[in-house]
Amino acid sequence: MESSSATSAPGAGSSPSGGRSRREATRQKLYEAAVTLIAEQGFSATTVDEIAERAGVAKGTVYYNFASKSVLFEELLRHGVGLLTASLKEAAEDTARAGGSKVDALDAMIRAGLVFIDRYPAFTQLYVAELWRTNRAWQATLMVVRQQAVAVVEGVLREGVAGGELSEEIDIPLTAAALVGMVLVAALDWKSFQPERSLDDVHAALSRLLQGRVSGRP
Repeated sequence: MESSSATSAPGAGSSPSGGRSRREATRQKLYEAAVTLIAEQGFSATTVDEIAERAGVAKGTVYYNFASKSVLFEELLRHGVGLLTASLKEAAEDTARAGGSKVDALDAMIRAGLVFIDRYPAFTQLYVAELWRTNRAWQATLMVVRQQAVAVVEGVLREGVAGGELSEEIDIPLTAAALVGMVLVAALDWKSFQPERSLDDVHAALSRLLQGRVSGRP
């Protein structure tokens, strides 16, 4: 999936097993078809037939891989947010290995989030929209994977407070959620209304907010 286009769904890595690799490739096609169709016309209006046609597979292939359209979309959300979480964690770990501060790690995670959203804007749009719905079958799963992403940020904040780099007055759960939300909303606004801005430009603006508010530096 690393080579997928910006409008595609987040995809899976390769597998040492040939059969499993082929199945993952098929699932990736279905993820991409589903995310683009649902972004274009909504979940309810999108049919399994359309997903199969867009993916270039038989309708039965969809049901072989996923029990239903709802299961397909739930797995798409789980997989996509999982990749976002992994990218945030990698950014924090890379910063730590380089000897950076916890604020540096938070800044690196902001950039990693922007890179992910720049690459997969359709997926991000769907993810944010689904966060506000309460009547979906996959709501519980979505809340779990969302918390996994936020927990990575919480971990860095806790380490920063414990090490004296960040103020003990920080509300860690709320601050972590706010940072993740800031990146999501700012990035969607960027892609929708200010596409002329570069990723570096958007990152610089959010970095200034981080430096001034979380670190306490002017």
